[in-house]
Amino acid sequence: MKTQSKLRMGMVGGGIGAFIGDVHRMAARLDNRIDLVCGAFSSSAKRSRESGAALGLDPSRVYGSYEEMFTAEAALPEAERMQFVAIVTPNLTHYPVAKMALEHGFHVMSDKPATFSLAEARALKKLVDKTGLQYGLTHNYTGYPLVKEARHLVRKGKLGEIRKVVVEYPQGWLATALEADGQKQADWRTDPERAGISCCMGDIGTHAENLAEYITGLTITELCADLTTFVPGRKLDDDGNVLLRFDNGAKGILHASQISVGEENGLNIRVYGTKGGLKWVQAEPNSLTLLWLDKPMQILKPGANHAHLSKAALHNTRVPAGHPEAFLEAFANLYRNYADALQARLSGKKPGKHDLDFPTIEDGVRGMIFIETVVKSSASKQKWLKVPGV
Repeated sequence: MKTQSKLRMGMVGGGIGAFIGDVHRMAARLDNRIDLVCGAFSSSAKRSRESGAALGLDPSRVYGSYEEMFTAEAALPEAERMQFVAIVTPNLTHYPVAKMALEHGFHVMSDKPATFSLAEARALKKLVDKTGLQYGLTHNYTGYPLVKEARHLVRKGKLGEIRKVVVEYPQGWLATALEADGQKQADWRTDPERAGISCCMGDIGTHAENLAEYITGLTITELCADLTTFVPGRKLDDDGNVLLRFDNGAKGILHASQISVGEENGLNIRVYGTKGGLKWVQAEPNSLTLLWLDKPMQILKPGANHAHLSKAALHNTRVPAGHPEAFLEAFANLYRNYADALQARLSGKKPGKHDLDFPTIEDGVRGMIFIETVVKSSASKQKWLKVPGV
């Protein structure tokens, strides 16, 4: 069998010391599908060069800006230049970086949210559609094998008609004014000039929204939101509660908080239908609890040797039962599926069904619609607002 060449990836942002940059790099290389070949790792050319050196990159492929990188890489022979770029910068620059990448013929994998504003997200979707280039978005929680299994069970009607969805994402790390002490992550995430119109809902509420729609296959059509800024002097929300209405008549509750003291990354979801229900907790991702109307509770576990799992779950499982798969593996599933889909496209082949299972620009637009509608609802006396379509 002929060995498949690895995809060549560039990166914008994610210099040494940046948590999410390291996560993207680890996820991208886990399945040996991707090589990092170049990058513009910081808005400072000096820090970018230092990061490139620490990563062992060719100094000639470490750039002082993303503009310089796209121009220089596009001028290289096709067999050498990067093929796609990973965008791991603060929200403010997601759109201009993705826009320039697409205009220079490069495919894109972006950290979420897709853009700084809904207007930018809609403009980016038009550009993705126009260029026909591949765009992926790292709503990484959809990468867990048992999230895939939950989605499969709902889509196959095992739970019956969905009636109720409860999804939560509590954190406690912003319970105090960390931004006042110059903590890097808190500083930009609470800054409307860099984060956008929302902190809590924009940062983690969108993960909850994406997970709810991904598992159920339903679309949020109306919502009623209450956002709060509890920490004095903070410019953006740090807590939010949202009532949801879905397109099939189901009702839901979405809660996201960054001031819930002692909570870490407590993402969890419960879905209830006419025949059964399910529970999944991100802190214990290798257990999917199934609740039935007419039989005892079940707990499913992942495992490459579990033939009873769906093809979607098995496609995203690497190890036999009893070996836990968690955050980095789920993140890597998005990169592997993205890479395999892109390799197929570049080879003139049709990507496999499960290779196409990664968040796209449509998910990015949905996320920005959700953020904007939540903020409008919270500020409105009307409260219940319709959620526009993509």
